[in-house]
Amino acid sequence: MPSFMKEAIKKTFMELLTEMPLSEITVKMIVERCGINRNSFYYHFQGIPSLIEEMVKEEADMLISRYDTIDSLETALHAAASFVEEQRAAVLHIYNSISRDVFEKYLWMICDYVVNKYLQGLIRDVDISEVDREIIARFFRCECFGLMIYWLDRRMETNMEEHISRFCQMYRNMPEEMIERAMEK
Repeated sequence: MPSFMKEAIKKTFMELLTEMPLSEITVKMIVERCGINRNSFYYHFQGIPSLIEEMVKEEADMLISRYDTIDSLETALHAAASFVEEQRAAVLHIYNSISRDVFEKYLWMICDYVVNKYLQGLIRDVDISEVDREIIARFFRCECFGLMIYWLDRRMETNMEEHISRFCQMYRNMPEEMIERAMEK
């Protein structure tokens, strides 16, 4: 079957997801709105969970491809936030459903990617142990992920742009200081 059918299913699902909670969406609703039969849906997806996973993975991959390099902690955090912000209603419906773990898995992947890209440029020519590199990366990966989860838990009501800017002001020079301390051995 043509890939336009698969894209039509995804588009229809996103429309429904912006209108109602995930728990209320059924395959029947998707196929009726899309104008296809159930077999067409199941040809492309095992069910709604596999549809969600594919869509979240595609969004994560697309975001990662946009950020070849990341020059600051602020850019890294904004990249992670944009993953969440771009589909606000749909993200909140997935986040507040039984499929939350799928979303968190890909959010973690994005946080890992953006932090590692940032630290690659920062630590590139620095002589510190791999253990210290991982400790620094883990710290900032957890900070990034924690900020996003905190924001989602509060239904994305705070202005994340301002929050990230303020956070980065308070964290200014912290990555460099951690690297300097790691170099002291």
